[in-house]
Amino acid sequence: MRDDIIDTLEHYVGNRRPTGDFVRAVLENDLLGAFERADDVNKYDMLWIVSYVYNHVPSCAWGSKQRVKDWLDRKDET
Repeated sequence: MRDDIIDTLEHYVGNRRPTGDFVRAVLENDLLGAFERADDVNKYDMLWIVSYVYNHVPSCAWGSKQRVKDWLDRKDET
């Protein structure tokens, strides 16, 4: 998995920083959208990316559009 994807996910979790469209689709559990937006490397690494999200991103911060929106909107909470 590319370092830039890990960095993006770490900033999303740690700083509640919005991500690009590809990572957002992964976080929103939008499989079709994620594959549509992924480059060839990210398509190949999709299993690892999803596994990273599952294991390292708080469950309240991914899984649906609403959870991602709520995570980003709560800037003052950790």
